[in-house]
This record gives sequence, C-alpha cells and structure tokens, in this order.
Amino acid sequence: MRVGKLKNRNIIKQVVILGLCVALGWYLKSKLTPQLPSAGANAGGEPYVLIQTVEESDVSPKTTYIGHVEAIKSVNIMPQINGYVEKVLFQEGSQVNEGDILFIIEQERYIANVELRQAELDSARANLVRAERDFKRQSSLSKQNYASKATLDTSESAYLQAKAAVAQAQANLDLAKIDLGYTEIKAPISGRIGKALVTEGNYVASSLQTLARIVQTDPIRVAFSVTDKDMLNMRQMYDGMGSQLQTELILSNGTVLVNNLRSRFADNEVNSETATIAVYAEYNNPKDLLIPGNYVDIRIGEKNAQKAILVPQAALAQDEHGSYVMTVNEDGVVVQKRVTLGDVIEDKQVALDGLTANDKVIVQGLQKVRDGQKVRAELVKDDEEV
Repeated sequence: MRVGKLKNRNIIKQVVILGLCVALGWYLKSKLTPQLPSAGANAGGEPYVLIQTVEESDVSPKTTYIGHVEAIKSVNIMPQINGYVEKVLFQEGSQVNEGDILFIIEQERYIANVELRQAELDSARANLVRAERDFKRQSSLSKQNYASKATLDTSESAYLQAKAAVAQAQANLDLAKIDLGYTEIKAPISGRIGKALVTEGNYVASSLQTLARIVQTDPIRVAFSVTDKDMLNMRQMYDGMGSQLQTELILSNGTVLVNNLRSRFADNEVNSETATIAVYAEYNNPKDLLIPGNYVDIRIGEKNAQKAILVPQAALAQDEHGSYVMTVNEDGVVVQKRVTLGDVIEDKQVALDGLTANDKVIVQGLQKVRDGQKVRAELVKDDEEV
C-alpha cells in the first residue's frame, strides 16, 4: 500500500511540473514574440486588402514567332589592286553613304601608269595620222597608175595597223584609269561600317583580304519560319484583310515596334526537314533598334483591336450562384459584382459583363471581407506581385 501511494505521488508531481513548464513556455513566447499589429488596428478594425484597377485591353488573337534580324544588303570591302594603304577615311562603327571614300591605296605609280598610257596613245595617234596620209597618197597615185598595187596594199596595211594601235593604246589608258580609280576604295552601299581590318601602312593584295564590312540597317529584314498550315492561314488573312493586319516586333528589352512593316515575302518552297517555310519581312529601322544578328519576337494580328475587360484570376471567386469579384468603391466600401467570364489570357480572364474599366477589384484579402463592409485598401500595379 505504501509503495502504491508513493508511486501516485510521483505521477502527480510529474504532471504538476509538466504543467508548470507548459505555462512558462507560453509566458516566454508571449514576451519574446513580437506582436504584429492587426490589419485594422489603425482603422477601427477595418480589414486590410490589396486592390488592382481593371482596364480595357486588346484581346485580339495574335500569333507570335521568333524572328532573326538580318541585313538586306551586306558587303565585304576588298581591294582591286595591290599596294600600301595610305589613308583610312572613316570612323569605325559609323554610318557611311554610298560613294563615300573609305580607303586610299598609294596612287603615285598608278598616276604614272596613266601618264605612260596617255603618251602611248598620243604616239599611236601620230602614227595613225602619218599612215592615213600615206595611204591616201598611194590611193591617189594608184588611180593615176603611178603606184603599184603592192605599194598600195602596204600603205593600206600600215594604216589599218595604226588604227588598231590607237584602239589598243586607248584600251590600255582606260585600264590604267580604272586601276587609278581603284586606289580610292568607295562604299558600294549605304549602311553601318564595322572595324577597319587593315590600317594605314599595310600592304594589301588584290581580292585576297577584307578591309572592312558594311551592313545595311535601314531598311532591314526579319526572317522567321512558319508551318505550312500557318502559311496558308497567313495568306488568307492578308488576302482577306490586307492593311487591317498589324505586325509588332518585341525587342530583347521589351520595346515594341508597331506598324513599320514595308513589305514581306515567303520563300518558294517548304523545308522538308523542318516542315516549315521561311518568311521575310522588311522593316523601316531609322533608329537602328534592329541590329543584324539579333533575335526578336514578331507578333501578327489584327490592326483594329478587340477590346475587353481583363480581370486578374486572383480576384475571382465562385459560389453556388456563379463567379463574382469583390470591388472597392471610392468610399472604401466592398461591393460584390457578379461577372460572366470568357477566355483566359495568361494570368487574367476576360470579363464579358459585370465590370467596367477602372473598377478596383480585391486581389488579396478576399476571405476577410463581405459585401458592404468598410475596408482599408492599398492599390497595387498590374506588374507587382500580390
């Protein structure tokens, strides 16, 4: 009996100690844990919610492709003659115009060659004058039977050879002038020039090395591939809508270029390996925002936008009567609005009716409010996390 009593006392003692430990733990937690102010502590118990303003947005169907920016024209500048580079006359990375002089190759010996060929031409012309006079004289004597047939033939041959010599000398002069012209290397197209690959003082050989490269940047081309089905749909859209179509280019930094399309054409066959066909769209590029070699998104849709109210899905709720949202009016009072929903577009859904532009819907704190309740609301932007 005594042992049983001692055992009961130990159990009671352990229970009491455990109770004291639990009480001490709750006491310490209440003292050490920071007390968060209630959402409505400063507003008379009004719950705190986050709201967003719904707006009317473009919901027209659009198709997006990945496009590769490429220059319509590009040229590697190469020398046509041999010689040392005397001058580099452009600023690397600048815009150059067709006909601008970019490089000058040593000109002295080419100028001397032109003068030599000019002298040869003058000599040939002098010989031609003499041969022509002799031929005319022999022709006259032959008619009077004072000159033999052989003498006449010899003078005629000399005359014809002199004419040929003049033509040959003229051709040699023309070639010399062409070579002299090649000492000034000019831009064959307008565009942006890159780095000078050869600097002053270096020897260059005809057609063996690239001096610089020019790419046309305005206009510019964007190439993208579509399936044969999309190609047929696109042609039907262009045939049926024409100028009512709109193209948008989305750059890597999010900049959107709208309606600067000049023209477009499709390749003449489908790639059998990928089952796609290449499409090339030409764009104005006055600000050089499209850079050859870059990738962009190209979005094609209707020019006349279809407008609709888009509501964040975080604002949607549902009960036995259907879908609804909670809005907050100018007085900070919650107003329940029933909505009819349409298509889902990313993280939003089309509200076919029940909402108007600039309505403010609750996107966080729905579970804390009811219709007609006063709330403390904070407006967040569409791109902010809630």
